[in-house]
Amino acid sequence: MFRLTAGAALLAAAGALAVALPAAQAAPDRGGRDGWVPVDGMKVDLQVLAINDLHGALEPPTGSNGELTHENEDGTTETITAGGVEYLATGLREAREGERRSVTVAAGDLIGATPLLSGLFHDEPTIEALNELEMDVAGVGNHEFDEGWEELIRLQEGGCHPEDGCYAEDREFEGSNFPYLAANVVDEDTGEPILEPYAIENLNGIKVGFIGVTLEGTADIVTQEGIEGLEFLDEVETINHYTDELADRGVNAVIALIHEGGYPASPAYNADCGTDGANLSGPITEIAANTDARVDALVTGHTHQPYVCSVPDPAGNDRLVTSAASNGRLFTELNMTYDRRVKDIVRTSVEGTNQVVDREQEPAADLTELLDRWNELAAPVADAPIGWISEDITGRGTGTPEFPLGDLIADAQLAHALELDPEADLALMNPGGVRADLTYAASGDEGDGVVTYGEGFTVQPFSNTVNLVDLTGEQLLAVLHEQVTGVNEASPKILQPSAGLAYTLDLTRSGADRIVADTVTVGGEPLDPAATYRVAVNSFLAGGGDGFATLAEGGNPLVGDDDMAVLGAYLTANSSEGSPLSAPAADRITVVE
Repeated sequence: MFRLTAGAALLAAAGALAVALPAAQAAPDRGGRDGWVPVDGMKVDLQVLAINDLHGALEPPTGSNGELTHENEDGTTETITAGGVEYLATGLREAREGERRSVTVAAGDLIGATPLLSGLFHDEPTIEALNELEMDVAGVGNHEFDEGWEELIRLQEGGCHPEDGCYAEDREFEGSNFPYLAANVVDEDTGEPILEPYAIENLNGIKVGFIGVTLEGTADIVTQEGIEGLEFLDEVETINHYTDELADRGVNAVIALIHEGGYPASPAYNADCGTDGANLSGPITEIAANTDARVDALVTGHTHQPYVCSVPDPAGNDRLVTSAASNGRLFTELNMTYDRRVKDIVRTSVEGTNQVVDREQEPAADLTELLDRWNELAAPVADAPIGWISEDITGRGTGTPEFPLGDLIADAQLAHALELDPEADLALMNPGGVRADLTYAASGDEGDGVVTYGEGFTVQPFSNTVNLVDLTGEQLLAVLHEQVTGVNEASPKILQPSAGLAYTLDLTRSGADRIVADTVTVGGEPLDPAATYRVAVNSFLAGGGDGFATLAEGGNPLVGDDDMAVLGAYLTANSSEGSPLSAPAADRITVVE
């Protein structure tokens, strides 16, 4: 029985490979790679295609969730749109053409925090789509545990949902055709992994081992009820242990699927990340530096960043560390040589690039059919009423720093936060996350003032979670300053405040001075720089999105429900046909112009 102690010191890496040259990042020539031995020789070609953080983005993602930064040859950048499983399928299938040994893998968060089409059906549509994509093996991420580990087992093995049942009379959910791996997720009593720790793929006579782990801190960012009885172990210790076990089974070619990531120096998906690890920061750098040198590549995720970087392993040899952003906008293509004599991957041969999931290509017909079928089932739910309003509740189209719908969403998030933690003080909502108005006028067959689930989802389509963090008063003031400084100085991003927060915004001033510090109050009391405040924000903001880096420093994190579910619950609880909800006054920020 294998049992590691979470948080123990990193093990020393063993089995160093021979000195390797920096791994190339140039795109492989599909017409043939010079110098590569034919497939019937001692050295053969191997292709690994990888995705991460799909989050059930079956339909082409909208807004920033569907955008990529492309770096041009002259150093300028442009924004391009990408994603959608119909196009991802086409891209993967084209990449596999002519390859005798190709395997498709993933590094977690394929499900969880998903859009309406997948989330309505407990992510069964996403699992079915991954089956069509010919996924071979996937590691778990933190969001695989959003509905609890037993639900994850059901998605692996199949069967109707225990509460909702089957969604079509003539079809029962069959589960995934690929194994989920959870090497460092163990039963706290037995120490045994709840799913297989690794998979050995036999690719026309060569064997490659894949070890799947999620971040050790998963327990801190998921609902505790869903992981009761589980322990999340150190990533490096776990990978190194199973690398030994694979070696004992005669498998020397090993690739780790790690749901933990980093932050590249450039946001462009095609930027040169260098060969010494200097252009990548974040948790994955320490993991990469300590993971057994016998592991040939690290496919990572969690941070939603695009990178193909070379980071030295414990033996000082370069090793590729990759991530394909999120939402199916990219897939990583790794090409390498396998040496039959040593039964291992030739490290110096490994090449990697991130490939754009271009929406100009032909969509895959079988995936289109899958989406159509689930969309038909979703329609009745999308049309269901979730609340009533007495007037239009306008969003960011008002042109004012604070707007009614932003306050309503922040109030809903504060109400949810108070259910999770009675000590919650306030909530903040990013203005860009409010995508539409709630309109009073009738839509379709509904009556005036009815808000349907579909309309609510149009307002909040990103499937963020509502998170709680601790901020000192000094940090909270820094967050308010970040609205009007740094990347937001020229075009301020004013966070929408819940009840409980008030201050003056003086637009006649410049820089941080536009936030009048001595006017900031929380719960009617002046802001205390030394006090600790419990603040609710969505997961996008909690990760430092939109230039709010201080929010990513918040302590004591707690992850709540999907933000759309939170909004729907608030509307249902606070409105009725006879007592519809009015628009908030949007007067929590006093604006001086």
